[in-house]
Order: sequence, then C-alpha cells, then structure tokens
Amino acid sequence: MSKLLRSPNFFPFFWTQFLGAFTDNVFKNAYVVMLVLAASSEGASGIWVTAAQGLFILPFFFFSPIAGQICDKYSKSVVIQKVKLIEIGIMGLAVLGFVINSPIFLMFVLFLMGTQSTFFGPVKFSILPQTLKREDIMEGTGLVEMGTFLAILLGTIIGGLLAPKADSTMTVILLGAALLSFSSLGYLFSRKIPYLPGMVPELKLSWNPVSEFKSLYQLVHTRRSVYYGVIGISWFWFFGASVLSLFPNLVKFLMGGNESLITLFLAMFSISIGVGSVLCEKLSHTDIEIGMLPVGAIGMSIFTFHLGIADFSSFKALNSVGIAEFISYPVAWRILFDLFMLGFFGSFFIVPLYALIQSRSPQNSVSRVIAANNIANAIFMVASALIIMLLYAIGLTSANILVVLALMNLVVGVFILAAVPEFLLRFGVWALAKTIYRLKYEGRSHVPMDASALVIANHISFIDWFIISAACQRPVRFVMHYSFFKIPIVQWVFKAGGVIPIAQESENPEIKKRAFELIDEGLKKGDLVCIFPEGAISRDGELDTFRPGVTKILESCPVPVVPIAISGLWGSYFSRFKGSALSGMPKPKRRKITVDIGSPMDPADVTTDSLKEKITQMLKNRKSMA
Repeated sequence: MSKLLRSPNFFPFFWTQFLGAFTDNVFKNAYVVMLVLAASSEGASGIWVTAAQGLFILPFFFFSPIAGQICDKYSKSVVIQKVKLIEIGIMGLAVLGFVINSPIFLMFVLFLMGTQSTFFGPVKFSILPQTLKREDIMEGTGLVEMGTFLAILLGTIIGGLLAPKADSTMTVILLGAALLSFSSLGYLFSRKIPYLPGMVPELKLSWNPVSEFKSLYQLVHTRRSVYYGVIGISWFWFFGASVLSLFPNLVKFLMGGNESLITLFLAMFSISIGVGSVLCEKLSHTDIEIGMLPVGAIGMSIFTFHLGIADFSSFKALNSVGIAEFISYPVAWRILFDLFMLGFFGSFFIVPLYALIQSRSPQNSVSRVIAANNIANAIFMVASALIIMLLYAIGLTSANILVVLALMNLVVGVFILAAVPEFLLRFGVWALAKTIYRLKYEGRSHVPMDASALVIANHISFIDWFIISAACQRPVRFVMHYSFFKIPIVQWVFKAGGVIPIAQESENPEIKKRAFELIDEGLKKGDLVCIFPEGAISRDGELDTFRPGVTKILESCPVPVVPIAISGLWGSYFSRFKGSALSGMPKPKRRKITVDIGSPMDPADVTTDSLKEKITQMLKNRKSMA
C-alpha cells in the first residue's frame, strides 16, 4: 500500500474526495441511465443526456471565482467540512426527486450538485501542495485521480443497477440509503483532515464576477506552462465528457445493448484511468513528469479512432445484448481493449498536467489557479455538450463522433506541444532516461522553484542542457552559441524555449551585448538561467578555464548561483571522447548519468576560481563514490 494512504495528512482527504465522487456518480448515473432508457430515439436521448451533463458543470462557470478566493483565504479543511455538510442536504433533495419521480426536479438537484462540486473543486488539488512534499505531489495526484475514477466506477455500477427500477419503492429506498449514508460518511472523514491555516487570510473577497474572471485569467497567464496546462486539462474534460456521453447511445442504438452493457463500458473506462494514474507515479519516480503528455495524447487519438471504426452492428440482431452475449463475440474483446487503452493513455495526459499546475503555481494562489482551471473546464464541457448535440443533429452516429473526436484530439495535442516545447523536450528526456541512459539526481531541492537563480555547470557533451532540464524540474533558459540557431528545427525549439544566443566579442559584439541584456532581464523577472562558464564542450573530460562572464552577470544582477556537476557523459556519442562529437554510428549503451546539484552560493562570494573549485570538488566526490 502507498505510504501516502497511511499518512494522516492524506488518508482522510483521499476518502473524503473518494466518497464525494462516488455519491455524485450514484445519483448522476442512475438519473442518466433512466433518461436513456426512457428515450424514443438516439437523437432525443443524446440531447437529454448531454443537456444533463452540461447543467451539472454550468455552476463551475458562475461560482468558481468566489470559490477559489474562499479556498485561498480560509482553512481548506474547514471549507471541505462545510461543503460536505451541504452535500448531505443535496442528497436528501435527490431522494425526494426519485420519490416523486420528477425528471425536472432532479435536473434542479443536478445543478445544486454542480454548485457544491464547484466549491470543492479548488480544494481537491490545491490542498496537496500544502500538505505533501514536492516529491509526493505526483503520487498524490495520481492517487486522487485513481480514487476519483474508481469512485466513478463503483458509482456507475450501483447507479446503473438501481436506475431501471427507480420507480419502485424498494429501489428508491436502496438508492436513497446509498446517497445519504455515503455522503454522511464522507463528512465524517472530512472531520479527520488536519487543520490547515488559510494561505492568504488577508485576501478581500470580490463578488464581482467580471473583474474576477479577468483577475484569474491574468493569474494563470503569467506562467506559460501553467496557462497551457489549464488548456490541456480543459481539453481532456471536453474529450472525456464527450466520450462518456456517447457510451449510452453507442450501446443502446448501435448495438441493441441493455443497461448492463452501458455499465461495463463506463466501468472499463474508469478502471483504465485508475490503473494509468497509479502507473504514472511509478514511471515518474517522484518527478512531475510532463514528458508523458505526448504519449497520452497520441494514445488517446489512436484508440478512440480504432474504437470508432469497430463493427458495432453485429450485436444488434440480438435485440437486447447483455454482458454475457457481448463477450461471446470476438470483436467484443477488441472494443474492450480500445476502451481500456483510451482511458489508460488519458491518465498519462491528465495526471502530469494536474501535478504541473499545482507545483508551478504560486503557493498562495493555488486555489484560485484551480478555480480558473475549473472555469476553463466548464467552458470546454459546455462546448462539448453543444458540439455533441450538433453532431447528433446533423445525423452522425455515436461511432462517427468518436472518429471526429480522435482527429480533434490529435490537432489539439499538436497545438499544445507547439505552444509549449518544454512538454516535448521533457518527453525526450523521459524517453532517454527510460531507454538509453539511467539518470540519477542529487540535491534537486537546491534549485529554487519560484525565484531566479544562475545555474552553472561543467560542459561535457552536446546534451548537457537536455540533462540539466530534466534535473531542474522547471523551465531553464540556456545560454548557447548563436551558431545553433542556424539549424532549422533546433532553431524553433531553442527560440520557443527561451534559449539566449551568445557569441564571442571577436565573432559578433552585438550578439554578445544582447545576450547579457537578455540574461539580466530574465534573472530580474524570476527566470532560471543556465550558463556553461567553460564556453565550449570539454576536449579531454576535464574542466577547462572558467571565463569571467558569470561575474559580469552577477555584477548587474546578484542572484544565487546553483552549481551543477554532470558525471557519466564523457565517452558518450555526444561528447568529444573520440576527438569530435556526433561522429560515426552511436553504440547503444545503458549509461548511468549523475547530476549533482550543490547548495546555492551567495553571489558576493562567487569568483571564477571559487566556482571551478566547487564543481571540481563535486566531481571528485562523485568519482570517489563510484
């Protein structure tokens, strides 16, 4: 069992959010399946189901600004307890709606549930950076996602089982007991969450939605990776909401299936996201590994497309297809595999993005960033409901729409990767670490996550910048020779990544002057800038003379200096071990690379000699440990 699930800081919160998601889905799925089974056509059913989905997420758009402020101003543990009490009352109204058998009243209850979720949403992820260590955030995020989708699975099963007989007294009693008992149990768990002080108690609440929308947008937009992380998460919920809304109609109208098959499809999707979420943490090894995002995006498109072109019509002749009949057909296993892989790769997309916005947002405003994310999610999910209804209206079937979604996902994935090359770069680092090299980092906590710093490293190979990017876990602006910018594809990557071109005085004094200006600007606005003081890649594996550029930079902008010593790359294909790098054919070797990060040095104490001595000692210490 995960150590976090035994932690008093995480255990009660995990079960609080788990039971909340479970209770929500018992009600939602019982209600949605009832709507589908009562519908007379695929189009009518699709409109009712997507309208219900849209109504649930509509409150996120209206109330997220004030919810984010409340969660940053007040104790998150107290906010959770208040919200869970309200949930019990809403579940009571849900029971009443089933008793009087009123779909319109239950729509109103659905809106109230969305409102309650709006105030719980900012806490769900913003509480993790306040209670967990940074190295535990990826695991915590994965467990929360796993718990959420496991709760969706269980809620789906129970809701689906109770829905067909929702008009009978016994079914209503059982459904009501489930809703009230589990919402009450969630409240009891919330009482066990340790008290957490408000992050910004002096914050003045603003009830003006217009000004707050603008404020939240500015807050998110200040950090490029966070901004596009929010866009990526919102797209995932557009995609996920669309796919989930298609399952009931796919089963009933294209396959002639019954409610048990709807439950199986939703269960498979939920299980796969839970499995993938846990695996994300295992593969990342405590890193917030956004390099998984391209893998997730590609996998989602491939298996959604493959699912959309499956032959669903072969089942329809059976009239009422249940699980036993379904799995007796060979094509059924292909469909289940597609469903599983779709959700599995979806977790590779969503978990790293959630961890990213938690870790890179200012810690005193994480709740508001999450609230902004929820607003964006609401916009995308409302758009999902409208677009799905439109696609149904023009005559597309659920299978056709899956193919459309696969192509749309591919386009959006390319857009996000082009907008933030760091995601693609991190994928390269992650892939490299899992295949050719074994990367080991020491002292990563010495790299400031929010403040500016000048990173200094020995220069062994052409991929030193690649390795340092992986070690620092935040965007790094490298200073590189301007000749690299003449390489077409590399030029685009370097420009997008904020790489600063530099030249020697004798080569181009204007480029050199501009380089120091850009370094100064970057450090003053909080960037992490890396420079290789040797000025060139080592020709013998040893440290060369350090040039005076570092001290010149510190004279203008005195920031902490973080020394880094890279070991293990000398002798690689990218080093000058054989006289010139990148010559001949590379020989694959599972090479161990170690990155030692020293404690920050006071800029007043930094000289070229002291820096060289520091990195020399770090390399000696590493060699003695080998």
